[in-house]
Formats: sequence, C-alpha cells, structure tokens
Amino acid sequence: MSSPARTTRELTLRALILGALITVVFTASNIYLGLRIGLTFASSIPAAVISMAVLRALGRSSVLENNIVQSQASAAGTLSCVFATFPGLIMTGIWSHFPFWQTAGISLAGGIAGVLFTVPLRRALVADSALPYPEGVAAAEILRAGNSGENKKGLNALIKGSTAAALFTLGSNGLRLLSDSVSVTASAGAAVFQITGGLSLALLGAGYLVGLTGGLAMLFGCVLAWGGGVPWLTAHTPNPEHLVPAAFAQSVWLHKVRFVGAGAIAMASVWTLVELAKPVARGLQSIVRTRHQTSAGPEEDKDLSFRSLLALLGLTTVMLGSLFTFFLTPSSDPIWPIVIASVLFCIIFGFIMAATCGYMAGIVGSSSSPISGIIIIAAMLSALMLLALEAFRLMPAHMMLDQQKLATGFTILILSAITATAAISNDNLQDLKTGQLVGASPWKQQIALIAGCVVGAAVIPPVLNILYQAYGFAGYMPRPGMDPSHALSAPQPALITLITKGIFTHSLDWSMLSLGMGLGCILIIIDLLLRKRALALPPLGVAIGIYLPPSVSVTLAAGAVLGWAIKRHLHTKNKQDDSTTLPQSLPEHDAGTGTMLASGFIVGESLTGVVLAFISCTLGKDDVLSLAAWVPAPVASAMGLLVFCLLALWFYRTIVKDAR
Repeated sequence: MSSPARTTRELTLRALILGALITVVFTASNIYLGLRIGLTFASSIPAAVISMAVLRALGRSSVLENNIVQSQASAAGTLSCVFATFPGLIMTGIWSHFPFWQTAGISLAGGIAGVLFTVPLRRALVADSALPYPEGVAAAEILRAGNSGENKKGLNALIKGSTAAALFTLGSNGLRLLSDSVSVTASAGAAVFQITGGLSLALLGAGYLVGLTGGLAMLFGCVLAWGGGVPWLTAHTPNPEHLVPAAFAQSVWLHKVRFVGAGAIAMASVWTLVELAKPVARGLQSIVRTRHQTSAGPEEDKDLSFRSLLALLGLTTVMLGSLFTFFLTPSSDPIWPIVIASVLFCIIFGFIMAATCGYMAGIVGSSSSPISGIIIIAAMLSALMLLALEAFRLMPAHMMLDQQKLATGFTILILSAITATAAISNDNLQDLKTGQLVGASPWKQQIALIAGCVVGAAVIPPVLNILYQAYGFAGYMPRPGMDPSHALSAPQPALITLITKGIFTHSLDWSMLSLGMGLGCILIIIDLLLRKRALALPPLGVAIGIYLPPSVSVTLAAGAVLGWAIKRHLHTKNKQDDSTTLPQSLPEHDAGTGTMLASGFIVGESLTGVVLAFISCTLGKDDVLSLAAWVPAPVASAMGLLVFCLLALWFYRTIVKDAR
C-alpha cells in the first residue's frame, strides 16, 4: 500500500464493463448450483484470474483495476443467494413466475443495504481487526501474482477444470449417458439404511475448497442423519403408502430428519451470535469514535461520504417500502403499519446479520459463513413479528385467509431482502480486505460493489425463470408431463416455506426442530471441549450435513479428503526431498493449480447446467438431448462412477505434478 499506486488505473469504464460481463456468468452459475444442491461458490478468485487475462490482452492493466473487477463480480455472484427464498413464492402459489421488477427490486434493495452496512463495519472488522479473512488474502495474492505476469498457469488450470466439468455434466445431465449419483439401500428389519454419493465435479471442487475440517463435519452430520436418524425413524414410523425402502427413507429424511438439521442450524447460528456479541459491540464503539473521520486520511482509508451513506439508506428504505406496498395492494385495510414494521425489521435485523456474517467470514471465509442458519432464524422472527402485528390488529385481515397464504408469501419477501443484505455483507468484507492488502481505495470498491448489485439484480429474475420453466422445482412443476426426477431440489426454499407456513398454520413439527436445537447444544459443547485440544468439530458444519441431501455431503467430504491427501503427499515429499524447488510449507487453501481446478469444476458444471436449462426452456422439453433410452441404467451408473473416479484421479495427479 503506497501512495504511488494512486497514479494507476482503478475505477475504469472497461473494468466496470468486464465486471458486469463476469457478473452475468457467475450469477447464473450460482443460482443453478444453489437450486440444485443448496450451495454456492465464491467467485472472487476466478473473477480475478479472468480479469487479469482479459485486461492484459486489452492493454496495460493494474492490480487495482483487476481488484475492481473481482469486487464487482463477486458481489453480484453472492447476491444470487436469494435463490434460497424467492422460489418459496412459487411454492406457496402466490407467483407462477418470477416478475422482473419485484424480484430485481428486492434483490437490489437488499444488496445496497449490504454494501451500506459494510462501510462502517469495514473499520471495525477489517481496518482495525486481526481477523484472517482467508479468501480475501488468497485473492490479494493472486492479484499480486497476476500483476507480476504469473497468472497464465492459473487461467489454464481454470479452463481445464471448466472443460472437464462441462463435458461430464453434458454426458450426465444432458445426454444422460452417465449417471449423476450412485446409491445403495439396505434394510435391517424395519430399519432402512441408505448411502448416496453425487457424481458431481462441482461438489468435489467445493469440498476441496471447504477443507478437511468442514468436510468431515458435514460427513459426520450425514452419518448422524442416515446412520442413526433415518434407520431409527423408519423402524418406528408407519408406512401407510407402502413405499419401497429407498423411497420411504427419503420421505422420512425429508419430513422429519431434515427438520432436526434445521433446528441444529438455528442453534449453531445463535451460538455464533453469542460469540460475536463482544467483537460487534467493540466494532460499533469504533464506528462512533471514527464517524467524523470517514473522509479524512489517506486515499487507502477513505469510504463513501456520510452524505452518500444517508442517500443510500434513504434509497433502500424507499425501495423496500414501495415494493412491500405493491405486494400487499390492493387491500381494504390499512397496510402502512405492516409496511413500516417490515422495513424497520429489514434495516435493524439486516445490520445485525451483516455484522455476524462479516465477522464469521473473517474467521472461516465467505463460503462457510452461516447464511442458511441465519435465514432460518430470520424466517422464524419475521413470522413471529407478523403474528404480533395480528395480535394488535395491525395486519390486514385478508393476509390470514386461505391458510395464511399471503402472510406466508410476505414473510418470504421480507426474507429475500434480508438474505441479500446478509450475503452481500458476508462477501464484501472479504473484498474490502483484499483491497486493503493491495492498496485499493475503499470508496471506489464500494461503488463497484453497488454496480455489481445492480447488474446481479437484473440477471437474477430471467435466470430463475429459465431454470424453473426448464426443470421445475421438486414437487412444483410449471407444466404437466415434465420429468420430476430431473427437477431442481431447491432445498432451502422448500425448507423455508415449510417452516414459515408451519408457524402461521400452527402445524410446524416443533418436536423435530426442538430435538435439533438440543443436538445443536450438544455439538456446541463438544466443539468447545475439542478446542482445548486444538481440534474442532464446527457445529454448523455438522448441522448442515444433517440438513443437506447425502449426495451432497458425501461428495463434499470426498473432495475435502482428496484435498487433504494431496497436501499430505506434498508435505511428505517435501520432507524426503532436499530439492529447493519444493515449497517448505503449503497453505490450507493454495492460490494455485488446486484452487483454479476446483473453481473450474464448479464454474464448468454450473454454466453447463444453465445452458442445458436454456435449451430445455426454449424447446419446451427437459430431456431434449437425452440418449438414456439407448443405455441401461446399471451401465449408466457404472460408467458415471468410472469416469468420475478417473477425473478425480486426474485432479490429484495434476496438482501434485504442478507442485513438483
């Protein structure tokens, strides 16, 4: 960070245009991946690599200009987390498609609020904090390396990984010559045991990036669910529909065990809030002390002006109020009390969530921050807020008709804004840490972040519509005759809808949620005991392992173990080899071939899924490329597993060879 850097390019028109183009790609990728498996990927590192390659081809570029591109693209890619809530409006029957202005408007308002909240939090959690910000530091190292002309190898690895994943996804989800999962089901008396692995390179790459601790925590959660919860409940739960063992096990997990995971996620997230209470309080004190210094000091420490912050706050408030009013209109009863209460809830609760997610991102990275659990907490609090308004006769009567359909939908709309706020805050502090390390101007980054929110919000509605029309959501198909086996599982929207509707209709199975909360407390105690031995079992990771389908958790864990095996092999080789060409130590997440290949797996599979969805939507058929009729199912399963294993071996050998 030096003053001469101020003479270099930073917030340029070409950087904003390139950031917008990358935004379209990564936003679409993340929405598809989120609706399919419930996870998204951090786009900062791939965006930085692409930016360095493109801008260098267009002429001389600077590390600060590339930082603007990755900041904008990563913000928009993160805004796609609203995939976790908006489909709930389809599932409740309020929407039959995703209207552009309402979907984009709520996403943009929440995103701007997220940027707004990270301005004061930057001083507390980045500038004056010792938090490690692993992903932000990795992105800064890549930008520095690229500025020295060392990014060609990383870009090649990203392209190779993307190509391999794209071809595999085409063969499995497009041509359907390869199976996309393998599953084994066994029974012991009335108890049903099942193990499922997803043949997904995106999951393998995500597991590599998550790391061993997170991957094993999720695997442990999966074992609790499918080695304990599902067998016990299948042995003690009636099966009146006489489902086959595999289908019965899935039904029990979906309607019972999954709620245990939801309760554990909520409790783990509450514990996170408790742990963060003191740091957040110190941060707020720092904001008060430095409120008159936001425009003073060096360029590397300047934020948006106080007047700009007030303007953004006013814009966010007006947008949220207008969109909430439009959603509730027409109504014969006054709606201003519920609109005002909802806007205040979004602002106040949104700031608390921004601080929580930002601090957590500083410790473990954006990808591991508890967004899912926070959405569940927000769902409960939002529904309880509306019930309180009803108790005081401040809510329109028609909202509680037809099994509280409109009240459920309005709660999901509030959640969408809060999700956007929390997700953007979660990612932006990583970007601001990257900017701090490379000497960027915070206020210019904040402008780029807002630009990313604008572009991302515009991309989200059409992508959601394309995916819904092409695949449908599990249990909610747009047209008759579609193949439900290829519907997007949309795990978070389904769970959020069930919880919200259950609170309003008093039909929520609190027994499973309560059991999950109790389990969450046990996991917290175990984690605290393990910390004394320098070990860890993240409660949130275990809870997510219970909550996600086993095809996700098992493959993620496999990717994490594969990453551990690679690092162990290289460490062992380093000790045995006296050559100085081998590194003396390896970071937990390298910024080289491994990260690029893993990111390529995610990008390639996600983008291919979006392309296949576009083709299916255009032609009105979801199996237009399928050749499954020519290949028996056992052959497709065997071929899929074989090709997947060969690609995993290639992944391993490529990283090891490159390190040598």
